[in-house]
Amino acid sequence: MATNNSISSTNDTVDPVCQMKVPPGRKHITVTHNRKRYYFCAEACRKSFEENPGKYLTSIPAKRKGLWGRYLERLNKATGGKPPSCCH
Repeated sequence: MATNNSISSTNDTVDPVCQMKVPPGRKHITVTHNRKRYYFCAEACRKSFEENPGKYLTSIPAKRKGLWGRYLERLNKATGGKPPSCCH
């Protein structure tokens, strides 16, 4: 893993650590991993990525939005993903 500016980048400019869009002025903070360039919003995010890239490159399910989504996330956390005993 090394910072390298010679490999062409994709149009994707989202920081893999914090999921923040990287502003054009900060596109110089990059890391190339497995022949793909990743952009970061800050040096702290870049350092975290370099320490453990696998943590940030695994697919994470999309967060549910809205009141119902937050309710389902809390219910899933409280029950450990099992249905409540009253249902089954």
